[in-house]
This record gives sequence, C-alpha cells and structure tokens, in this order.
Amino acid sequence: MPQPGWAAFSFEGIGTAWEISTPGPLDTGQRRRLLDVVEDYDAAWSRFRTDSLVAQAAREAGRYQMPDGAGALGRLYRSLYRLSAGAMTPLIGGSLEQLGYDADYSLRSRGTPLPAPPWDDVLDWQDTVLTTMAPVVLDVGAAGKGQLADLLAAELRSQGVSEHFIDASGDLLNSGPARVAVGLEHPYDPGRAIGTINLGAGALCASAANRRAWGDGLHHVLDGTTGTPVRTVIATWALAGNAMTADALATALFFVSGKALEQDFEFSWLTVFSDGSAAYSAGFEGVLFE
Repeated sequence: MPQPGWAAFSFEGIGTAWEISTPGPLDTGQRRRLLDVVEDYDAAWSRFRTDSLVAQAAREAGRYQMPDGAGALGRLYRSLYRLSAGAMTPLIGGSLEQLGYDADYSLRSRGTPLPAPPWDDVLDWQDTVLTTMAPVVLDVGAAGKGQLADLLAAELRSQGVSEHFIDASGDLLNSGPARVAVGLEHPYDPGRAIGTINLGAGALCASAANRRAWGDGLHHVLDGTTGTPVRTVIATWALAGNAMTADALATALFFVSGKALEQDFEFSWLTVFSDGSAAYSAGFEGVLFE
C-alpha cells in the first residue's frame, strides 16, 4: 500500500493481477467504469480470446479499426522496431505461439523457432487503423499493460481521483506527489531484492527472463529477427513519465543499450546481464545492494 490508510481495489485483467490504491474507497460505479476500461482493452488487443480484434486479424487479413490510443501505441512500437533493427516487434505473436506460449498456454514448442514477419510486408499501422496483408498474430504485451495502466489513470482523473497508485503485477504508476519505496526483484529469486528505488510521480516498469518462463530455457522476451529468447540480458527496469513508455522501454533494453535509447527517449534505466554485470543511467535513482 503506497500510503497508510489508503483503500485498495484489486481485480484480474488482461491475464494479470491489478491493485489500484486511492485515498478513499472507490464506489461501485467508479469500479465498474474502471473494469469497463479493462474489458474494452482486452476485447481489442488480447490474443488469448477468440472474439478480440487481434484474434480476428490472426484468422484473416483485412482492415481493423482499433480503439483510441492505438495510434500512440503504434508509433511507439514503430520507433522501437527501427531502433532494435526489427528485434522488438508487435508481430512477435506467431513466434511466441511457435515456442508454446499460445492461447491455450500449452507451453510446448512446435519445433524450430519462427522469426516474426517483416513489418512492411504484412502490416500497415496508421493511427487507429491496422491493415494486414496476411493473417498475423499481433502481441502488444511489451507495452500494452503499461498503456492500460495509463488509461486507468486517465479514467481515475476523469472521476476526480487525482491521487492514485496503480500496481499492475509489479509495473507501477504513481500519480505523486509522495514517493513510494519499491524493491527491485532479484531475477533469479523473487523472494529477494537486488536494490531499492523511491518512486515519485511517474512509472516504473520491469521485464525479466524469469517471468513467463517455461520448458528448456524458454521465456517470453523473443528476438523478432530469430524467434528465439534473448540470452544476454536477464532483467531490466525503466522509469518514465508514463507507464506505456516505461513498459515498452523495459523490453527494448533487452535489445538496445540504454544509452542508445536515451537518444530518442527521456527515461532512466537499469539493465542486468546474464554474466552478473549491470549497467544503468546517470539519472537512475535506485540503490543496488552489494
């Protein structure tokens, strides 16, 4: 709980646990409107339900009208696709399914890793309109949870709830002004921390190879150019002004150095490598344990 005495609203959404903390309890109508935001997002972007727009795009090529916010999501992905030379892509869904991270959570590899298709060959993303030239399995999980946190924060503000703290299974969004002490989870031992950070207004998002891992060394952070899991990085943290950007950059750090990303984005960061070393930005205000 970010502040003593704050009330918490907990729920499940887009396949993960959420907790929204506010100075006073939210009434039934406020909670319902928040859950409607979650449902609308899931109905558009989930590849784990058969009735979503993304599921339709996986079945047939066509023109898909996505909800508000799709333009910002697409521009962010396009920028990171360019900076990562195609390694970070919203077209990674088929690669994940190939390795067993599919709608049925089979967690059984179907064979040789499958690279994601080149963006310009199969997808035209213009603001809220997606046009696919072939059936494609989109997966916006690298930024989607963060974007949903931002949308929930916007809904809270529209309700007059300016102070709030959103915990999306460890991805955090703080409206401020009070800082919240946060432990940085050890990538090999969830019960330990490798450091701490005091989160002020803004978002802190993390990505780690130990989350959503299965089989023989398989995990969810795949290189789109090869369809294989990244091996050189094991955990990342990104701090930014909004959760969508922080969420996306936490994944981008698996493919692109933080210093390179700083040329295009205003954020601070920490990357932990598989050899035990770490790199971090000058503005990263966390404390790492010895």
